[in-house]
Amino acid sequence: MKIVIRYRAWWTIVLLILSLNLSGCATLSADTPAEVPAMHSITEFRDQPFAEVNDPWEGFNRSMYKFNFYFDKYLFLPVVNGYEFVTPVFVQERISNIYNNLGEVKNLTNSLFQLKGTESVTTLGRFVTNSTVGLGGLFDPATSFGMKRREQDFGKTLGYWGAGSGPYLVLPIFGPSSLRDTGGLALDAGIYYGLYTVIDPFGSTGNSFAISAGIATLEAVDARHQQSFRYHESGYPFEYYLVRFFHHQKREIETGKPVPVELQP
Repeated sequence: MKIVIRYRAWWTIVLLILSLNLSGCATLSADTPAEVPAMHSITEFRDQPFAEVNDPWEGFNRSMYKFNFYFDKYLFLPVVNGYEFVTPVFVQERISNIYNNLGEVKNLTNSLFQLKGTESVTTLGRFVTNSTVGLGGLFDPATSFGMKRREQDFGKTLGYWGAGSGPYLVLPIFGPSSLRDTGGLALDAGIYYGLYTVIDPFGSTGNSFAISAGIATLEAVDARHQQSFRYHESGYPFEYYLVRFFHHQKREIETGKPVPVELQP
């Protein structure tokens, strides 16, 4: 899930898929690694229409999905596994809390854009509480105080104000998305980069770029560390369609526009 120095949306789109609690998928199609055995037969689902999702770029999307599988398996996950091996669990949790707390900035701006007053106040309260009582975000007392985290992004904001999702799109590394959400991702990145440039927390160190790059890299590793999703592990023979279906449905529900899908009995 790189043009910004510290931007949690670097993997946001991928994380949306990961949050579906799918533990990965394995397909029998031509773009599926042959070494993964399928646990189900395609005949079990032959009459099931998965979703009416606009996917005019399916060829490109399948190629990107395959690329993301190999990137994850042979590059990203080995790095994450190394991080988990050398870093104590207590330290891992503190690092995750810090990045999650910084992510409240994106949540707050988009709650404001959606004119959600109560949610905006709660998100601001979370950020202030965890930044002070929680020692700069090392701990998360806000949750125990009843201030629930509300994930927001500009893709949801656009959907909230009536923008359609547009064609389905699989982004390199970021994963499943849509034309609307890709635009939202760019806008979120621009807003964050602008704030970061104004604050410039490491400008006086003389090593601003190196420090910021290190922070951004650790953030990406931590974001992947927090997710249990692994490509091609559930045994379904049609992962591409399954993930496309759940991603599309989840995003529409989050923007307040669930799309009903009737499956054949």
